[in-house]
Amino acid sequence: MKRQEIEPLLPHVFRRTLKEGGPLGAFLDLMEWLHEPAEAVLSRLALYFDAAGTPDRFVPYLASWVDLDRFYPFYSAQPADFQHSVDPISSGTGQLRELIAAAACLSQWRGTARGLKLFLETATGIHGFDLLENPVDESGTPRSFHIRILAPLEAESHIVLIERIIEQEKPAYVSYELDFKQEGK
Repeated sequence: MKRQEIEPLLPHVFRRTLKEGGPLGAFLDLMEWLHEPAEAVLSRLALYFDAAGTPDRFVPYLASWVDLDRFYPFYSAQPADFQHSVDPISSGTGQLRELIAAAACLSQWRGTARGLKLFLETATGIHGFDLLENPVDESGTPRSFHIRILAPLEAESHIVLIERIIEQEKPAYVSYELDFKQEGK
């Protein structure tokens, strides 16, 4: 609060003693100075809840609010760890921002082929994932409760992230296999 906002809140007897250079005036100036950093943050508070505009160091913590921290279990998203500049997911902070922004949509499609494909593409920033439900085995028999994920070759560097996403987003009773494919094959 500014000194001009604090003064009217004081009892009348204190307001009478306010003089330039007096101890109460110095105390009010000190209060204004102490409140200044907190008020600066509060004036920009909405920025912290916007995935696109929040500071990089706040992104992992914001992701934990929408349950995305389950994809980076070895990274602590506690406020005390904000000084670390390590990306919690292999595709970087930019893709984590995209996941946060899409969290509501992704949760609606959780457990479906469409949702898994959308999650993988959003998390890696790479398009071209294909899912084959009940693929056939070597004898030509369909494999029930099994999916085959064909990932683009350029996504191979994100294999740990991709496997975590598949494990978390597929139905629990479904088994899977992950293969990387070359463009156009």
